[in-house]
Amino acid sequence: MPHTHTIADLAATEAFGRKLGTLLFPGAVVALVGQMGAGKTHLTRAIAEGLSVKNPAAVNSPTFVLIQEYPARLPIYHFDTYRLSGPTEFAELGADEYLRGDGVCVIEWADKVETALPREHLRITIEIVSADRRRFHLTASGERHKALLNEFAEPPE
Repeated sequence: MPHTHTIADLAATEAFGRKLGTLLFPGAVVALVGQMGAGKTHLTRAIAEGLSVKNPAAVNSPTFVLIQEYPARLPIYHFDTYRLSGPTEFAELGADEYLRGDGVCVIEWADKVETALPREHLRITIEIVSADRRRFHLTASGERHKALLNEFAEPPE
């Protein structure tokens, strides 16, 4: 069952991403979908902060290098598939090794490589509502990602 979160501003995006990062587990895959300027890289930086990345400022869009690796509580593998021609080129990068590893994979423009994604992953579609507001639509595939989504949706105690 999809979960939808309306995000009021940049600070709310950061809080959302940090919370999500604290819940991610070895082998988690987060597939980000949204138009240019939706906030995919900003959300990735916040997720990295939640994973205790050593240098959050280093997290930026890997558009030209295609993948960035960041040391954190779990290693973070940040893909940007915008410039790829499709799933075959993604696979040729050796993405499968990362996707089957013990780190966390965050994939921007995941819709471009949908068929190469593992069956189990968390998809976040970012909808631009206004200049500051976003709507995040979260859908989980696989038991571990569904459990994560359910835990994420629980109100704080």
